[in-house]
Amino acid sequence: MSPVKHPKGLYLLFFTEMWERFSYYGMRAIFTLFMIKALFFDKALASEIYGNYTGLVYLTPLVGGYVADRYWGNRRTILVGGVLMGMGHFCMFLSASNYSNIAFAQPMLFLGLGLLILGNGFFKPNISTMVGQLYQAGDKRIDAAFTIFYMGINLGAFFAPLVCGGFGDTGNPADFKWGFLAACIGMIISILSFELLKNKLIITPTGEGIGLVPKNKVLAENEAKVPKIPLSQSVSWAMASIGLFIVFYSLMELDVIGSAIFSLTIIGPAAIIADKTLTSIEKQRIGVIYILAFFVIFFWAAFEQAGASLTFFAEEQTDRNLFGAEIPASFFQSINAVFIIILAPVFAFIWTFLGQRNLEPSSPTKQAFGLLFLSIGYLVIACGVQGVDPAIKVSFMWLTSLYLLHTIGELCLSPIGLAMVVKLAPEKFAALLMGVWFLSTAAANKFAGTLSSLYPDPAFPVPPKFIIFEINDLYEFFMIFVILSGLASLLLFILTKTLQKMMHGVQ
Repeated sequence: MSPVKHPKGLYLLFFTEMWERFSYYGMRAIFTLFMIKALFFDKALASEIYGNYTGLVYLTPLVGGYVADRYWGNRRTILVGGVLMGMGHFCMFLSASNYSNIAFAQPMLFLGLGLLILGNGFFKPNISTMVGQLYQAGDKRIDAAFTIFYMGINLGAFFAPLVCGGFGDTGNPADFKWGFLAACIGMIISILSFELLKNKLIITPTGEGIGLVPKNKVLAENEAKVPKIPLSQSVSWAMASIGLFIVFYSLMELDVIGSAIFSLTIIGPAAIIADKTLTSIEKQRIGVIYILAFFVIFFWAAFEQAGASLTFFAEEQTDRNLFGAEIPASFFQSINAVFIIILAPVFAFIWTFLGQRNLEPSSPTKQAFGLLFLSIGYLVIACGVQGVDPAIKVSFMWLTSLYLLHTIGELCLSPIGLAMVVKLAPEKFAALLMGVWFLSTAAANKFAGTLSSLYPDPAFPVPPKFIIFEINDLYEFFMIFVILSGLASLLLFILTKTLQKMMHGVQ
């Protein structure tokens, strides 16, 4: 059987996303370590800042999707986002360069985070949307294309902790700046490659440019496709937003960022599906996106512990000696990416092979399996630490096994979810609904930071609480994720048939 061919534009988007993800994961690999080792934040505060940052990173794509759909087009929005992120990484470099001067380092840290959050919002939904636009509707190569694209993401994620961690995580706080500078250089490579080759390669199957700025007749058509919400309806949504904001503000103990993220996670999707121009079938398909986005929250809240609690675990309770040398804790964040690079082609082949024979599982079924493997991964590491004294370090094979199982789960869920949004979203809301998809990831990442703050620390005599349950040791901490993701998986399996009907033939 001859290999499946894909448009050349896929590989440019692959390369562009690879370097952007290099910058993101390189910065993330050393971010919490920088806060606790150079700025001397405690783990709970570092976890909350981590959760706020990663949550807002996935919140702003809702804005970026809207701007691209209505005003700038994908290409211009990606350029603006890339430039802002490059500036953000440079601010992180300046912060780390002056870490001993907290009066300068801390404001520069938050300025850098703000630029990264805004820039990612413009960049992230538009690069993903353009992958789907390379193919005609109904093309069975789309799931495989997103899996290949996802391999590019993880190729960058593999090198990032090794390079940025190698330069920054040396044991000397003064070296963190070199890790952040490497992330900045990666972002520059990403945006330059895209700008130089986009006109030649980012085209439809019929040769038309993808992601161009709406002009003249096209702009008028887009204005018609994206209906304006009447003033009375806008006021209603605004009042509802304020009400939900107040509720979440109270429930989350005056956590303003968390309140905003969770409020918008509800209001943003509701405002879209309330549009009166949508047909019944379109609303049901959008409903599937929303329902699966809800389950995605549980997946990423557990998965994104990699940059927070699992980094603490690697630093403090994992035996990192290999052939007489100690592996930096940041390097462990490359393990997931290694497995992605190895397994992504396998999954791409499996989905294509099954699709050609009409045996491919539906998107909801694949994502239910993703949650199941995530739960099993945490069950493995929970067994590895059960009854072990906190002073004893466990083999790095426990953490490696967790990342292997999480990788299998990720390949069942994440690229499939991106492809599903492209297939189910009405054309007029394509980038905006991709932003909504990332909105669920925003809520998940904020939740991830909150859960990471429960990481048991012997230095604090009072154990943290999850709802009404005390977390006394690592076994109880990891079991939180076993239960949350396991229950989510079971419920999604139960809902699979209903969701398939709502998809109206889309697989």
